[in-house]
Amino acid sequence: MTKSFGDAMVIDLKSRIIQCLTCNVPGAAFLRVMHLVTGDYILIGPDHFEDVHTSRTRDNELWFLSREPGARPVKLGQKMSEGAAISKKTLKIAFSQVSAQAPELAPEASRLVVADLDLSGVPRLINQKTVYESKDRSCVIEAQDFYDDDTRMTFTCYEPEGRASVMGIDLKTGQVTNFSKAPGSYNEVEGIFPDGRYTAVEADRQCEQLGGTRGSGNIDIWKLRLDGTGKDFKRLTFFNNYDGGKASNPVISTDGRFMAFQSARTSDAAGVGYGILIYWLKK
Repeated sequence: MTKSFGDAMVIDLKSRIIQCLTCNVPGAAFLRVMHLVTGDYILIGPDHFEDVHTSRTRDNELWFLSREPGARPVKLGQKMSEGAAISKKTLKIAFSQVSAQAPELAPEASRLVVADLDLSGVPRLINQKTVYESKDRSCVIEAQDFYDDDTRMTFTCYEPEGRASVMGIDLKTGQVTNFSKAPGSYNEVEGIFPDGRYTAVEADRQCEQLGGTRGSGNIDIWKLRLDGTGKDFKRLTFFNNYDGGKASNPVISTDGRFMAFQSARTSDAAGVGYGILIYWLKK
């Protein structure tokens, strides 16, 4: 993304040529772009920018964008919260909602919804199913990644006082697991590794040694084993060792060879960054 509430871009990692996907949309105000298995895209953002809060919450919605040159985004008619989970194997997606997008929900409730994207005609969502619901602010849900052939997925529970936990759900049984098991700290699940055994996490765990205010500001990227113990955490970046620095928004390549992430400042709002970096995991 060029910025929050801006245009979606694609960069060729070999040539470094950058292509704008949405520059044919006047006043584009998108927040996220995600890649479908077909080579097409899912965009997330409001129809137009009104103000940061309203446009990021009440008006946030899903769009389909064909990979064909010159294609224009198509609304999927679905309001949603924050980011979405996109299958790497099928056209299955998942997203969360709070009362700002779904007024039938109780004011402090949130829910996790799984659906299929139907591209047989005008793009639309079908087979929508709520798979998990939180009744109060003790867990505000954000979808993240499918794994194990789309039978499981990760999501974040945002908790009171700026804390968060890495969660997972078995979509067959409905069983939910807290993978981070670190009450009182910030652990936001991000890109998953191809084998489904590990995930990247934005975490403040280094504050135990470095000090500083815990929460989403003082974060670095960690690797967490999804074994349910919460003990196998490995720190990958060390930007937060330096005053005002953090690393964020990691994405793991589908072959597991590298991770893309961004550098940012601790005072920045979530999602803001100053450059995309590559972290090589395997030669």
